[in-house]
Amino acid sequence: MPLNKEQIAQRIARELQDGYYVNLGIGIPTLVANYIPDGVSVVLQSENGLLGMGPFPFEGEEDADLINAGKQTITTLPGSAIFDSAMSFGMIRAGKVDLTVLGAMEVADNGDIANWKIPGKMVKGMGGAMDLVAAAKNIIVAMQHTDKAGNSKLLPRCSLPITGLRCVKKVVSDLGVFDVTENGFVCLEYAPGVSIDEIKAKTAGRLTIASDVKEMSS
Repeated sequence: MPLNKEQIAQRIARELQDGYYVNLGIGIPTLVANYIPDGVSVVLQSENGLLGMGPFPFEGEEDADLINAGKQTITTLPGSAIFDSAMSFGMIRAGKVDLTVLGAMEVADNGDIANWKIPGKMVKGMGGAMDLVAAAKNIIVAMQHTDKAGNSKLLPRCSLPITGLRCVKKVVSDLGVFDVTENGFVCLEYAPGVSIDEIKAKTAGRLTIASDVKEMSS
């Protein structure tokens, strides 16, 4: 079966390395905070001005004054810092963020990403996405492999307004894990119960299956 949102977040959490400064985008990426591996110490950054986010609070323990960039209530950890958005974006633009995890509407096989606007629909703006994709050292995308109509979201080129060019390094979708290379998407892992043929059928962009491709472990 394809992965659910929590499982996508769990798999991405395994990409975190000790000492990383990490920005988690709105949607599935925020769930990564709940699955940081034991023994791995990272500092989570939110572009609205917070360094040192913890996991989501339990019901009844929320503090309405503590929110992430998606306006979800969060927790803080000992040593957390709260500051204005100017300082936050200064940190981002200076390349201090080691890893950014973002959602996406489309990813092209050359690493382009579109994640902020669907023409004709109301949106609040691109938020910090354009700064993040321009300055982060590594970008992982968490997304559904297809849209509601079953059309691939891993494409030869993006049709929606571009957020960043040639910046995505890895995609974790509900079907598998994919590196983004000069030769397009490379499938490294497939979700339990998902066939390689299904992945091929639902990937419109250039796709290679790694010689050592394996089923994703829990």
